[in-house]
Amino acid sequence: MAKVFIYPATSLILSDMVARFGHNPLSSATAIRERVQTAGLESPPLQITPEEPKKGLKWAAVEVPAGVRGRMSLYGPMIEACEAAIIINDADLAFGCMGCARTNELIKFLVHQKPIPRLELNYPKNEEEGVKFVAAIKRFLAELGGAK
Repeated sequence: MAKVFIYPATSLILSDMVARFGHNPLSSATAIRERVQTAGLESPPLQITPEEPKKGLKWAAVEVPAGVRGRMSLYGPMIEACEAAIIINDADLAFGCMGCARTNELIKFLVHQKPIPRLELNYPKNEEEGVKFVAAIKRFLAELGGAK
């Protein structure tokens, strides 16, 4: 069972596929759920504490907007923990927009720096591409091992 980072990290479709193949999906939904369900969180609509942007300094400089640092406090630990990654390029907004282009660039950069198995695909534009898309993800996850 591998820890698989998903990009866009908000994709529930990819998260479900990874889990169905016996792997642990690393996605923002899980990280946010942990924060929202943690007792003592003072600002649930923001889903982070005032300390989160400070933690994000590990991955982004102080000159970077606080929103990027705050997001990196979620994504940075997942990138460090991942053992494989699935990256979808040119994804449709409904597929998983993360809201910040600079964070997206930083996430892709950090994932590419890790010596891990990586699958990079373009978002499918029609049914034929969609079938190939799912088959490629299935093949990649099967090669990582885990349950089917």
